[in-house]
Order: sequence, then structure tokens, then C-alpha cells
Amino acid sequence: MITVLGIGNILLSDEGLGVRTVEELQRRYEFPENVKVLDGGTLGIDLLYHIEGTEKLLIIDAVLGGKKPGTFYKIKNENVKKYFKSKVSMHELGIQEVLALLEVLEKPIKEIVVLGLEPKSLEVSTELTPEIQEKIPLLVEEALSQLKEWGVEVKEKSHEQC
Repeated sequence: MITVLGIGNILLSDEGLGVRTVEELQRRYEFPENVKVLDGGTLGIDLLYHIEGTEKLLIIDAVLGGKKPGTFYKIKNENVKKYFKSKVSMHELGIQEVLALLEVLEKPIKEIVVLGLEPKSLEVSTELTPEIQEKIPLLVEEALSQLKEWGVEVKEKSHEQC
């Protein structure tokens, strides 16, 4: 099983970019049965029930790396653990705990990739800032590219389905 997981709080402007990217993926594409595309929102530890049994996990999230807003990040495998330990994500505790629990349960995820953008604003708003909104297509393309690398064939929905 492959899981694409958008996380973030859509009430805090750019903090919701992971959820907004997953919404765009769900709106525009059809995924095979072995791929789950989930809005993880701010579920934290409750994510365990949604990603248990996942072999490959693609997380899309706002990444606080201290760089220019809109900077793209791609973090893979062993670096993901460092990423969550350094708390550059807004959701590191829930995800870090979930990943640790899966290892304890002897059901570790074999491959993990985090895609993200440096947010511009975390102010209360349901809208992404223009700088981040214009980068959502980049995140969509990067997610599709990663899925293709994992052997996933994704179909674009017809215009009537969108």
C-alpha cells in the first residue's frame, strides 16, 4: 500500500498547504486501488489507524526550514527522522510518534518522502498566500513524479469529473 498524506491546519493560512495539495490531487486525478490519498489535517497520533499497513508514505506539509517563503523541500527516508526530530514541521510530534509506534509494532514504513514548502504566513486565514498558492502545481507535479518513481500509474480525470 502507498499512502499520500496531506497534513496541516487549513485555518492557519499556508500551514494548510499539504491538505490543499491533496485536495487538488483528489480533484484532478484517479489513483489505483493500492494508493490512498488522505487529508490528514491535524490528526496527529490518530494517523496510526490510517497509515498502518502502508509500505511507502508520501507526506505533503508546510516545512519551517528558515528559508525564503515558497522554497521547495524534498526529504527522504533516514533524513525524515532527523526532519521530525528537529521539529521543522508543525505536526512533528504526531507523525514522529506514529512512525515510532509502527516500528514498535514491527510494521515500519519501508520508504518515506516528505514534500513541502516554506510557508509565508501562519496567520488565521482559510486562504493560502498568493506566493504559496502559485506553488501548489509544483507540489502536485512533485507528488506525481514520486508516485511514478514508485511505479504508480495515475490517470487524469476528464474535465466533466473535475
